[in-house]
Amino acid sequence: MTNSEPWPKIAVVGAGAVGGYFGGLLARAGAPVVMIGRPAFAEAVNKNGLFLDTLQFKETVRVEASSELSAARGVEIVLFCVKTTDNAPTSRELAPLLASEAIVVSCQNGVDNVEQIRAASGIEAVPAVVYVAASAPQPGTVKHVGRGDLVVGPDNEKAKRIAAQFERANVGCRISGNIEGELWTKLIWNCALNAVSALGRSKYGEIAVSPDAVRVLRDVVDEVLAVAKAAGITLPGIANAEAAHAGAYKIASQMRETRSSTAQDMQRGKRTEIDSLNGFIAKRGAELGVPTPVNHALFTLVKLAEVQK
Repeated sequence: MTNSEPWPKIAVVGAGAVGGYFGGLLARAGAPVVMIGRPAFAEAVNKNGLFLDTLQFKETVRVEASSELSAARGVEIVLFCVKTTDNAPTSRELAPLLASEAIVVSCQNGVDNVEQIRAASGIEAVPAVVYVAASAPQPGTVKHVGRGDLVVGPDNEKAKRIAAQFERANVGCRISGNIEGELWTKLIWNCALNAVSALGRSKYGEIAVSPDAVRVLRDVVDEVLAVAKAAGITLPGIANAEAAHAGAYKIASQMRETRSSTAQDMQRGKRTEIDSLNGFIAKRGAELGVPTPVNHALFTLVKLAEVQK
């Protein structure tokens, strides 16, 4: 692909921190992007543009925004960034709007979103593993504090097309032949950090310097590894438990100023994605006969905290 070729029309469905960051970078590079989010978000972006406060630059990007999913009609690429709890209703509403060759990319936490989307709507989404530390402190603003790259797969023409668009916008996007293993690897970090950050009201850096919190992280990771092994998942780049422990600690240390998406949701009184994280491991562990007491405890405590809101 050359930079002289026309960009595909792109829609970000569920434009929050993640969708705002990646969609904003694509728009900044020249892609025609429509961002679909809450009315306050759409109003702010249409009035003032999308303000990207990143580690590399601070810039307002002019981009189309809407609160109506119908704005995605006929686009060529969809970045599907809704909360996992909204997979079924959103994908069902999206399906009749899509062009026949449109590519939907699941940019979400968890490992079974593609299956959920397919079951609800028949859409064959491309799974993506997203690594970015970002928040949306106010409508129309994205605050970026760490990383900002993706992994897509499997290694086919759809994945290559997606990777090419991101790379054209100077966004790192790697293609993996073991995307299931990549999704589970991200799940390890999410399970280790998200609930602890939320329940402890802590940034990742505060978790990393707490010996007791690090011990919880290690226990969570061990349980996820046991479930992954029982499920027959091959985890790329994780040779043993110590490597996985080190990976979780590295994420916490690298993204010191980050509060997890679960923490951000709880702070706003919103429903979290904990069912797709520690809750998924507890459920899958029970199905496979693998004990997951720490993951189950974290899942239960977050669910109780949700009820209090």
